[in-house]
Amino acid sequence: MFRNHKQLQFFLVFILVFLSLEIFGQGIKGKVTTSDGEPLPFASIYVRNLGDGVPTNQNGEYEFRLKPGFYDVVAQYLGYASVLKTVEVVDNWIDLDFEMKEQVYALQEVEVKTGQEDPALTIMRKAISKAKYHRLQVQEYTMMVYLKGTGELTDAPFFMKKELEKEGVKLNEAYTSESVSQISFKQPNSVEEKVISIRTNGDNNQTSPAPYIATSFYNDKINEAVSPLSPSAFAYYRFKYEGSYVENDVMINRIKVTPRSKGERVFEGYIYIIEDLWAIHSLDLKTSLLGFQIGVKQLYQPVAENVWMPSTHTYTFGGKFFGFAGEFRYLASTRDYQITLNPDLIVETKIIDEKIDEVPEDVTTFNKNLSSLEQMSQADKMTRKDFRKLVNEYEKEAKKEREQVEIISERMYTVDSMAKKRDLSYWDSIRPVKLTEAEIKGYERDDSLAVIEAAKVSEVDSVAKKARRGFKPLEIVTGGSYSFGKGRSAGFDPNLTKLSYNTVEGFKFGVSGFYRIEKSTKMADSVTMHRRVWTIRPEFRYGFSSQQPYGTLDIRRSVNKGRPGYTLGLSGGKYIFQFNGDNPIQEQVNMLYSLLFRQNFMKLYEQQFLKAFYSHRINDAFTYRTNVNYAYRQELENNSDVSLWNRPEREFTPNRPENIEADPMAFENHHALIWTNNVEWRPGLKYSIRNGRKNPIYESAPLVNFRYSKAFPGMFNNAMASKFDLVEASVEHFFNFGVSGKLDFNLTAGAFLNNDRVYFMDFKHFGGNRTIFANLGVASNYRFLDYYQYSTQTQYVSAIVHYQFRKFLLTQLPMLRFSGVRENIFFNYLKTENSPHYWEVGYSLDNLFRIFRVEMGAGFEGGTFQRAGMRFGIASFININFD
Repeated sequence: MFRNHKQLQFFLVFILVFLSLEIFGQGIKGKVTTSDGEPLPFASIYVRNLGDGVPTNQNGEYEFRLKPGFYDVVAQYLGYASVLKTVEVVDNWIDLDFEMKEQVYALQEVEVKTGQEDPALTIMRKAISKAKYHRLQVQEYTMMVYLKGTGELTDAPFFMKKELEKEGVKLNEAYTSESVSQISFKQPNSVEEKVISIRTNGDNNQTSPAPYIATSFYNDKINEAVSPLSPSAFAYYRFKYEGSYVENDVMINRIKVTPRSKGERVFEGYIYIIEDLWAIHSLDLKTSLLGFQIGVKQLYQPVAENVWMPSTHTYTFGGKFFGFAGEFRYLASTRDYQITLNPDLIVETKIIDEKIDEVPEDVTTFNKNLSSLEQMSQADKMTRKDFRKLVNEYEKEAKKEREQVEIISERMYTVDSMAKKRDLSYWDSIRPVKLTEAEIKGYERDDSLAVIEAAKVSEVDSVAKKARRGFKPLEIVTGGSYSFGKGRSAGFDPNLTKLSYNTVEGFKFGVSGFYRIEKSTKMADSVTMHRRVWTIRPEFRYGFSSQQPYGTLDIRRSVNKGRPGYTLGLSGGKYIFQFNGDNPIQEQVNMLYSLLFRQNFMKLYEQQFLKAFYSHRINDAFTYRTNVNYAYRQELENNSDVSLWNRPEREFTPNRPENIEADPMAFENHHALIWTNNVEWRPGLKYSIRNGRKNPIYESAPLVNFRYSKAFPGMFNNAMASKFDLVEASVEHFFNFGVSGKLDFNLTAGAFLNNDRVYFMDFKHFGGNRTIFANLGVASNYRFLDYYQYSTQTQYVSAIVHYQFRKFLLTQLPMLRFSGVRENIFFNYLKTENSPHYWEVGYSLDNLFRIFRVEMGAGFEGGTFQRAGMRFGIASFININFD
């Protein structure tokens, strides 16, 4: 039968492989439906014997590979009665379908009295009092997580549809990503994630389940939305008891959650609370963020005595943005929990609601003078208020014992070297959720496209070509860099914005570039980079009306060990600057107003200078900067009168700004030798750690700035040299008031200790605005203040305050709140020694169409109206950094 020994070996191997496939090709599979035959997507199939389970897919189908044996299988779905079946698995697949009926809820027998409160109130009061306990009761755990994300683009602007099809993106087709990860958690907020396998169609992006399963509804907020178990939940929600049912000897209460004010960042739906334990059994909630609708479903299972943790998470996202519409679903299935309980929280305390329950005489009361740990071990029964105080105090004491109290979170993320190389048979063996036909077709489509694209050009070849690409003349305007190897590179900055018009230079152009030598090495911790950089940056500009060229050269050396480091350098040349060195008006905006409306807000002067500078970031919370600047400064005149507005009633203003304090002497040509020092401090700065790298969370602390400037006249003729001392302090921060609102503020105060000779460019200038364009930062500048009217050489106080409401006037309408629109008010104030009390007040609509902001307001001098108007800008939640 067999011609040789090798053929026999091959046959035996084939038989063994065939038999192994038969062995593993066994388990249970089927479909979960309603009594009407409708599929139940993402239902839970839970095997009691194993303490493990899988969810169904969108079509209600499931597969669960099992070894031979008897199993008790439970089908669960929110709102439906659980179904238990016992099955024997032998040597093949067993068809096991489940038909589920809607859950029947029994109402508590409550004596009807006038003013009788809903039973949901005491249930939620007890659950809220134990929320932090349940969050802290597991010291650490490890679990396996399967995450599947499926998205469909359901609509697109008509002019984009053909372009999307060229890129391989089709409407109403599924794009799927899958991953399997091992996630470990350790109190208070340390998460380690190891991605074992990734499979995607569409873009080959990393898929991490951690953001979806690490958030707990026992926290006060979930992605800025108030949890129904937050201590402040009663201020945001109404709760209604809708019955209870018994499952596996556990009574489960169904509570309807209704926002007191519907809109963004509050939940609506149902939460199921376990009687006596007051822990979450499951939840079905929805909310909205920036106009997108978000649905959350979680089903919990017991993983230890009195410890329930999520086994299935389902998230849905849907919405429209600029003509694009899509639906996205994420399913996270957790299994193989290995947990370590917190030994301090092993006593199960009976909670007494003192509002309706009679408090026994032997109840334990909280004593802030005693150890919380000792009290916790003896707390067999407590009132809900005392118990919450006790757990809060325990958490405070635990924080004090931590070595790095400033660390808020720690994340470790690694990807297995084989993660993207797993074959189809691996995924078929490990996938707990059966793929739908649409998802299978999506994989087949994108696998084919990926092969074609990979054949065209490899990633390595494209990187190499980019590194050795040649010079392109257009990149002088658009920007581009060129690598010469060994850390050397040169290039052009984006110079398109240097093409503009002003009344001093007329039409002008500019160009800047750089030459850089960089060397980076890893330090001993293998995470921190030691980076040394030399940068030479020349810049040139020319005005066709002034016929005057200007140029500067900047040479600097930067050394960084991680983020701490220093920069020192020299810069100098002959150049043209705005009187306010913060450049309050952008060149293109000034050009627009000059050419179209004959208004020249930008005021310029000429400076020949040499500046030495040094900055040292000592740590993330403390930075010191100093510079010494010698300059000869000259006043400039208008040289151009070009505009499209030719009406005689409007003329360009002189290049000398109008100011209530400045006399003609303030604009004379002069010398200046000025020493400036800045200290930036962020007290109480918090950190996160990711993959061993410590990262500051800058928004966790206010930015405090101290400034001292001194002008030395000694080496010049006293009649034509600056002489002054200036001190200034400022603080910039914000406060979040839950979902109620957010307060941003920027407070500044300063004084000239002496002002013997202060030229106008050294006055204290304030961020004014006379255009219709709003500033990017909501608390950065004034809305209607003239750019230079109140610039001062005396003492000054400035305050810019902005408050964002969740619900105010128009957002009383739920339709507007759900669209993501926010309402803001602002109040700005300025007072100098010689100015009247200047103040602004206004109102704005934010996040219009999810991208715009419209402001309306007015400015006043004392009680006298000065000017009003509208400002149009970018939505405040969009952060743009031009650095």
